[in-house]
Amino acid sequence: MMSKLIGCTIAGLALMSCGNQGRSPQADSIAMRKQYAESPVLTAEQSLQHLKAEDGSSIQLIAAEPQVIVPVAMTFDEKGRLWVAEMTGYMPDTSGTGENATNGKIVILEDTTGDGAIDKRTVFLDSLILPRALCLIENGLLVAEPPRLWYVEINGDKAGKRTLVDSMYTEGGNVEHQPNGLLRAMDNWIYNAKSNKRYRKEGNRWLKEETHFRGQWGITQDNYGRLFYNNNSENLLGDYFSPGLGAANPHQRNVKGYDENIVPDNNVYPARPTPGVNRGYMKKVLDDSLRLRQFTAACGPVIYRGGLYGNAYEGNAFVAEPSANLIKRNILADSGYQVKGKQAYQGREFLASTDERFRPVNLNVGPDGALYILDMYRGIIQHKTFLTPYLKKEIATRHLTDPLNCGRIYRMFPTGSKPVPFKLTTDPAQLVVALDHPNGWVRDKAQQMLVDGKYPAAIPLLRQRLADVTKPLGLIHALWTLEGLHALTIEDVKALAAQGDAVIRRQALSVLPSVITPANEELAIAILNGFVDMPQFAPDVALVLPALKNTNLVQQLYQHFPNDPYVADALISNAKDNEAALLKEIITWNPDTNLVIRRNLQKVLRDIANQRKASQGDVLGKEFPRGSLIFKTVCQTCHGADGEGIQSLAPPLNHSEIVTGKKERLIAIVLYGLTGPVEVNGKAYKLAADMPGIGSSDEFSNGDIAQLMSYIRNAWGNKAEKVTEKDVLAIREKYKGRQKSFTIEEFK
Repeated sequence: MMSKLIGCTIAGLALMSCGNQGRSPQADSIAMRKQYAESPVLTAEQSLQHLKAEDGSSIQLIAAEPQVIVPVAMTFDEKGRLWVAEMTGYMPDTSGTGENATNGKIVILEDTTGDGAIDKRTVFLDSLILPRALCLIENGLLVAEPPRLWYVEINGDKAGKRTLVDSMYTEGGNVEHQPNGLLRAMDNWIYNAKSNKRYRKEGNRWLKEETHFRGQWGITQDNYGRLFYNNNSENLLGDYFSPGLGAANPHQRNVKGYDENIVPDNNVYPARPTPGVNRGYMKKVLDDSLRLRQFTAACGPVIYRGGLYGNAYEGNAFVAEPSANLIKRNILADSGYQVKGKQAYQGREFLASTDERFRPVNLNVGPDGALYILDMYRGIIQHKTFLTPYLKKEIATRHLTDPLNCGRIYRMFPTGSKPVPFKLTTDPAQLVVALDHPNGWVRDKAQQMLVDGKYPAAIPLLRQRLADVTKPLGLIHALWTLEGLHALTIEDVKALAAQGDAVIRRQALSVLPSVITPANEELAIAILNGFVDMPQFAPDVALVLPALKNTNLVQQLYQHFPNDPYVADALISNAKDNEAALLKEIITWNPDTNLVIRRNLQKVLRDIANQRKASQGDVLGKEFPRGSLIFKTVCQTCHGADGEGIQSLAPPLNHSEIVTGKKERLIAIVLYGLTGPVEVNGKAYKLAADMPGIGSSDEFSNGDIAQLMSYIRNAWGNKAEKVTEKDVLAIREKYKGRQKSFTIEEFK
């Protein structure tokens, strides 16, 4: 029964079809509410019948409760088994009662019969609080259990010794806004969403470095090791360049080419009315038939590299939207070093459900090339911190608190195909061969196993593989595998940098910092000199420069490309603590005040000055302890620890006239939220999502909220009158009964 397949012809029997088919744009919302007044809890087999897939796709239910409960993250081992994080304690009710219960688990799910369905469950680790991410490496498992990151040794599918990798893996933030992902990327580092940290295991040591801040929930990579992610309101964001580059200057807030908006179209097309969304009461959030218009919970992206669906699907980005019960397909294309994308369809989706409790939260490509879907299967997915009175009422009226102990995992594949997991061996020669497999998961896993196994016999085979440039994907993996084994030489890189294939040359530039030493720096400079006047490679050259000590390449690059924003930001990433001197040098060369590199440098210098003023934060934290704590757990994850905002998430609080102006306005915004464009310091910000208010949260008293506003009105470079509990009460009374967010225009 668990292995039952559902093709599109059967899926078409679902209650409604995807997108706009069969519905009037002027549909009566009252009638719709009456029709969907009840939202029954369905069995796994029943819910399967409510899934509508793209033509030519089949869906298989491979696991359901009690085999899996509230799955939020997963990974595969070399045997094709699923390791799954179960966040059982998430939001038991609208108040989050008992959310810190030690009922989370890491489980191993296995198909022992070969039909694709799970028939064996093994609990690897239990008694966890809200586990959220996991990653297999060497003979152990990285497990994220806020606020800690653990490395747990594996002894025959049982948990062994625990090592604390990072005691502050999550610094602040609530459950929705804490780091996650633990993606083991092509460059042999482990990256996270909602985080600026990356990790790497070197022997018995764990390295931790700062990198670019990325995304919110979920992270993935493409065939070239570029990272992709999103936030709740934006379909897909990502990097144009190798993830380990461009983050050398902590004074630089944003680096062009990273955190780029890859697919700007955020429209969604649910298969059913979706009144149970947090801002469903606001105009334009729902359409006339009560369907969500745009992303409000985008998460769990994956770049499809499975080789099973055919060339039209390779490199596509799939994104989950649990609020709208759907999965979106996006088509990506390279344009030089840039990546651009568009939605695959208008008016319909790759997969959508008419079951309101279908909550896809993470997507994976498996060792069989199929697309795996983690479904939390529950009513409540909005965390208590930002839960609006509107959604609380929806939950109560339609009994969405239940279920709490369900969960499903599906896999999708082309109708008529029979996905079979690729089984990897520990033979290093076979693993090197697997680097050319058409399934990207197989290539990634083979690379990881070679690096983890530290096989000396693999090194000559890998170097031999570098000589075959006719198949770039396998070559790229061989290159980074040698890097992971610390066996790559600058001569290897030099040979690849001289190839005609732009993909291979770009990878050679990306890996170059890993092999630069004082003894070979002149050769590294000579390699880079071969690219310095090429517009298509100039940003790559500039991003590599922090690995060099003595070079005139900086001058050559800014003189060749003074108005290229990618080159400008890459050069600034090389100028840590030397920004003022670089600016002076550029002005001496060319006094033009409109040069992009000059303007970007001046911005960084202003940011540095602002950061120096942030030292008074510790004093304020003692004066407003609750305000400081709320800022770190609620506000910091979007506005930044320094109050300078985070690209694609939120504008700055530091030196913001909204923060330091009339306190009545700020109180109203904090209580009820803010929507629409805003202007801060003369710069317009189009908010990617509404700033939610916290006035309806049971967590915070009026005194707490007063402390929060007093804190942010006097932190960093701000200085303004404190807010009192009486002030908060007055604004609550003034806007009693209000639910919707404010717009800035309302205060004018």
